[in-house]
Amino acid sequence: MKITKAKLLNPIWKIWYSYISNLDRKGEVTFLNYGYADDKNIEFKKEDEINRYSAQLYHHVVSSVKLYGLDVLEVGCGRGGGASYVAGCFVPKSVTGLDLCKESINFCKKHYFVKGLSFCQGDALNLPFADNNFDAVVNVESSHRYPDMEKFLKEVYRVLKTGGYFLFADLRDEQSIGTLREQLNNSNMKIIKEEVITPNVLKALELDHKRRIGLINKLVPKIFHSLTKEFAGTKETGLYKSFLTKKKEYLYYVLQKD
Repeated sequence: MKITKAKLLNPIWKIWYSYISNLDRKGEVTFLNYGYADDKNIEFKKEDEINRYSAQLYHHVVSSVKLYGLDVLEVGCGRGGGASYVAGCFVPKSVTGLDLCKESINFCKKHYFVKGLSFCQGDALNLPFADNNFDAVVNVESSHRYPDMEKFLKEVYRVLKTGGYFLFADLRDEQSIGTLREQLNNSNMKIIKEEVITPNVLKALELDHKRRIGLINKLVPKIFHSLTKEFAGTKETGLYKSFLTKKKEYLYYVLQKD
């Protein structure tokens, strides 16, 4: 059996997400994505303004589909900021946030009280839901850590209702972009929109740099600053430079189950 990089790193990142939850006991970090910046003047609620760029990524990902009155699943919800934003701003019937990290789900259950919003622990490769259960599945900046993308896509297809949407955004290195496109083409879902949004993500990282550094200095012991900066994509990191040089691209897709 082939051992992928994602399989090797998965236990490490699970520990890292748990560690973040233990560091941030006051709930100052509610989004874990790199963000999205554009020229649209989106109005945010006061509590969302501090996370403008991360919230804008969710806004861009889900706004291609009218979610009003729909049942939505977010796979890889992390600290829950995105699921809460979608539930509060797009008025779906329900939003279910799922994440592998128990500490993250415990945080979400204590932190958010939005009508129709719930959270549960679970595995993206073995979703704990019935077939044909959701109108839309959202997956933001999570799948690059999955050990088996094909299995995840099969699970997305299984839990989506006929006509349902898969709203997907994530990064891939230049060698993996073609593989991702092939995996999506073979998912039995139809690609109805695709976009490279790397420039918007880079701009967000630049505009949000000062806030991210401030949080790292405040919350993280100095011995872990370098690792945390890489995780956060601050301007001096290899991750940021890989976007700048196009060694990594950030991709956005909308797919539909026929």
